[in-house]
Amino acid sequence: MKVTVDSKKCIAAGMCVAYAPEVFDQDDDSGIVVLLDDAPSSEQSENVRQAAEFCPAQLISFHD
Repeated sequence: MKVTVDSKKCIAAGMCVAYAPEVFDQDDDSGIVVLLDDAPSSEQSENVRQAAEFCPAQLISFHD
């Protein structure tokens, strides 16, 4: 899986971190998404899919 984010669209809701904390984090000052792992393991794929689905800004993209 390859993951990308468009951090310019981020509204700092934190859903990505809630669903996939091993893959996403938030900047301490702005709350904007920080991609920790752009190629997460297959064990993380469902968490990434959920993070993308529930992101209110719809800024997470992925492909296998």
